[in-house]
Amino acid sequence: MRPMWYGSRRAVLRLAAASAAAALVLTGCGAASGGDSGELVIAEPAHSLGYLPLYVGIDRGIFAKHGLNVRALTLQGGAAHTNAVLSRQAWGFIGGPEHNGFVQAQNPSQSAAIKAVVNVVNRGNVYFTAAAGQPAPPMTDVRSVASYLRGKRVVTGAYGGTPNSILRYVLAEGGLQASDVKLIEAVDAAAPMSIVAQGQADVAVVADPVLAQGVRQGVWQEPFFSPPNGLGPYAYSTVNVRMDTATGDGAETTRKFVQGMLEALAVVRDDRQAATEVAKKQFSNLPPEVVEATLERAYADQLWEYSGDITEPAVATALNVVRRAGVLKDGDKPVTYADVVDPEFVRAAAPK
Repeated sequence: MRPMWYGSRRAVLRLAAASAAAALVLTGCGAASGGDSGELVIAEPAHSLGYLPLYVGIDRGIFAKHGLNVRALTLQGGAAHTNAVLSRQAWGFIGGPEHNGFVQAQNPSQSAAIKAVVNVVNRGNVYFTAAAGQPAPPMTDVRSVASYLRGKRVVTGAYGGTPNSILRYVLAEGGLQASDVKLIEAVDAAAPMSIVAQGQADVAVVADPVLAQGVRQGVWQEPFFSPPNGLGPYAYSTVNVRMDTATGDGAETTRKFVQGMLEALAVVRDDRQAATEVAKKQFSNLPPEVVEATLERAYADQLWEYSGDITEPAVATALNVVRRAGVLKDGDKPVTYADVVDPEFVRAAAPK
């Protein structure tokens, strides 16, 4: 049976070329999980400014200081990043810990469990924005948002990805189903902007910097609903690794990586100039003002968990979202915090 996290049977839009390119990039990196090459590949579902602490750790030599050669690899698609770790083609992935729950729910006896070891983004890093000219008053209640979305053309990311799940969660909280909107599910994180610009969608559910870029180009408006504010603490993006590579002989590598992430998070917290420099370097294709607007929103929305701590309430929100969205079906044996998180590495690295 096809795993539920692999993709959507209802997808309206598939960008086959992007998926094929991602597959070609992944092929041949079998040593990327920390084998002979000594390289630790972190698979990411999109190149996102939310993942800035990871990029800071790489760019500023923080991981290298700990003897690690870390590289980020973008693999678009609802579960490509998870599958890369399962197949040992990446050491870890950055994304919601609910993806670990998908693995657990589908394979309860899975010996190669994947768990989150450090938090990065602790807010629902996605925003609801309406096309330019589309009336959309600011909203804070998810039921009002769902009512507004009824019958509209809504574009978001691929099924199984967290932006898609948050959209489905909002609809479910308002008593609606995905069929109550015209849902467009795009594999490429940048595709929603062109889809809205071409008049094919009324609303987009997207993350920065795509959001800020679309605002600047007049494609859509400032968000009318902000999950970072509306949903509160939310383990949105953690670094997740296979426990059979993170423990035993791999425990020291994991410890060093987590320590590096905590130091990188501290840089993002304490040195905005350094964080901005890395962000502009990572997104050199974007106008500087787009990067600056994205960072301003990220800091204002308290996007990052500087302590690296993965709390039980934040994980409960992540799991609740995918359950209500109908993506995680674990009624027979509910996935627990202990199933998807190993907090010991952060606890060991935290200042005493």
